[in-house]
Amino acid sequence: MMNSFEDMNKAGKDMMDNSMKSAAVITKGMQTLATEAADFTKKSFEDGTKVMEKLMAVKTLDKAFEVQTEYAKSAYEAFVAQSTKMGELVTAMAKDAYKPFEAAIAKAK
Repeated sequence: MMNSFEDMNKAGKDMMDNSMKSAAVITKGMQTLATEAADFTKKSFEDGTKVMEKLMAVKTLDKAFEVQTEYAKSAYEAFVAQSTKMGELVTAMAKDAYKPFEAAIAKAK
């Protein structure tokens, strides 16, 4: 009976330790995601401001379409690149958050 209680106690402690490690990884990952999002938002705003300045300076409608088209293309490419990067960060975070539990799950099988 004593072994069983000690085993359960150790398993509970291990689960708590793994949960704390996992929570730390998730917290760090969320901070990284927030920083990335803030940096991307700041850069997007700056790029939009530059485009508005260019649009105010153009003399012809053709040039305005050209500036707008270039901006739309670069904004789309930046969005796709940032989305890919954020997806990779989330995937890495999920994998790292799962790692503390791998050994416990392997033992349970």
